[in-house]
Amino acid sequence: MSVLIETSLGDLVIDLYTDECPRTTLNFLKLCKIKYYNFAPFFNVQKDFMAQTGDPTGKGDQGESIYGILNGPSRRYFPAEINPKLKHKRKGMVSMAVAADASIESGGVSGSQFFITLADDLDYLDGKYTLFGEVAEGLEVLDKMNEAYCDDKGRPFRDIRIKHTVVLDDPFPDPEGLQVPDESPLPTKEQMESMRIADDEDIEEIGDPEEIEKRAREREAKAHALTLEMIGDLPFAEVKPPENVLFVCKLNPVTRDEDLEMIFSRFGAIHSCEIIRDRQTGESLSYAFVEFENKEDAEEAYFKMQSVLIDDRRIHVDFSQSVSKLHKDWISKRTGSKESMGGFDNLQKRTRYRDGESRSKRDEGYDLVFDTNKKDHKKLKTDEDQSRRGDSRKDDDRSSTKRGSDRNSSRRDDRRDDRRDNRRDNRRDDRRDSKRDYESNRDDRRRDHRDHDRREDRDRRRDDDRGRK
Repeated sequence: MSVLIETSLGDLVIDLYTDECPRTTLNFLKLCKIKYYNFAPFFNVQKDFMAQTGDPTGKGDQGESIYGILNGPSRRYFPAEINPKLKHKRKGMVSMAVAADASIESGGVSGSQFFITLADDLDYLDGKYTLFGEVAEGLEVLDKMNEAYCDDKGRPFRDIRIKHTVVLDDPFPDPEGLQVPDESPLPTKEQMESMRIADDEDIEEIGDPEEIEKRAREREAKAHALTLEMIGDLPFAEVKPPENVLFVCKLNPVTRDEDLEMIFSRFGAIHSCEIIRDRQTGESLSYAFVEFENKEDAEEAYFKMQSVLIDDRRIHVDFSQSVSKLHKDWISKRTGSKESMGGFDNLQKRTRYRDGESRSKRDEGYDLVFDTNKKDHKKLKTDEDQSRRGDSRKDDDRSSTKRGSDRNSSRRDDRRDDRRDNRRDNRRDDRRDSKRDYESNRDDRRRDHRDHDRREDRDRRRDDDRGRK
């Protein structure tokens, strides 16, 4: 008394306990005989616990026994046959699931759903579920099920389904009204919609290894760009660096912006040429960005300026990958902030038309289409003239204030330079005086030594003369 179950992972042969559980095994055998389990998925796979199937829809709350199929919905379930002598000792034990609308304490009822254990010694299942068979062949298939990758509800991402069932030995006669199909039925629409990744679907890319690696790098780059967009480092993930900007590195620190622009201008009109410098010291960081008006000029400069000698340094040229300027423009448009002028955020470039009250007043002049009153027209014109003169005075005041601040800063710089020069001169005079004093002291010591030697010679000669006498 056994059944062969063909699954998408391999074949299982289940031996049935017909003597201990006759009603349950009859239900299982007849359901397999009418191909009720065909295309039924394993919808609940718990690692090192069990794999549950038997619901043709895969939802986990459907399915009915053979008695319900033959006698109507009122016989959908039948009482569970729990045998206390049968234990879940080994991997591969087959038990009927208890219906959701019946309590285990009441003995439970069974329908069509069953589960297969994936580990040994699951004794806490004993006495709660109808154990009616065990896997005799195909334990390696259970190992594959145990390693299936599942979601948080236990549903495998790659479908594991029963493809076909074959009754190898059936000791029970067929009930009255049982219709056995001549061939396996096709999957229903509901079963097809319940599929995730088909068991025969190849999710691995096929093709040239270089192309596969290239596509993988592109996907990784897109993922990184999306992350930078989420944290605000990029305006949008699909942004690309400009194709008319060159990156020049390995420059000599003495190279100036004007010199570099003059060298690269032979290839075409240059929009900007900027050597990047340290913010505090102002020293060159030995790399620059050269922006051409045309893309073709940038390409020509890229090919012809590679490893060219500039100020005793062989430079390296490449296309810029920076989008900092694009990002700055995007930030200014999004936040409404304006570009700073002269390194100060509160200064801006002088424009011909200014925002504010003057513009609103100037726009009001366009509200009148017909001059119905000459006095009103003259008054409006007078107000406009006064507003223009007021703006002009404001601009003059700003300009005078700026010139005064420039003169004050220039005076401060001059006074600072004078103090620095005075300190330098004082230190030089002190060093000169100390050197002069040292030389004079040295001469005095030398004279004292000479006088002392003369006195000692004179005394020695006097003593010698006295000794002769």
